[in-house]
Amino acid sequence: MITSKLTTKSQTTIPQPVRAALHLEPGDEIAYVIDDGRVILTKACANEAEDPFRTFSEWKSAADRKAYGRL
Repeated sequence: MITSKLTTKSQTTIPQPVRAALHLEPGDEIAYVIDDGRVILTKACANEAEDPFRTFSEWKSAADRKAYGRL
């Protein structure tokens, strides 16, 4: 079992074996799933990032992406 301590600021370091197993690099995002008292930690996929066009399906055209893609 791999463990780490929680600081007084509720922070922890992800142990090296876990970082290696998930191929984590500085700046990567981590996803958490809470399931029946357990937490599953995974590397967040790039496609899980906020997409302003995901909510509004009427803004899915190539023209919209070109016009608003750099905002």
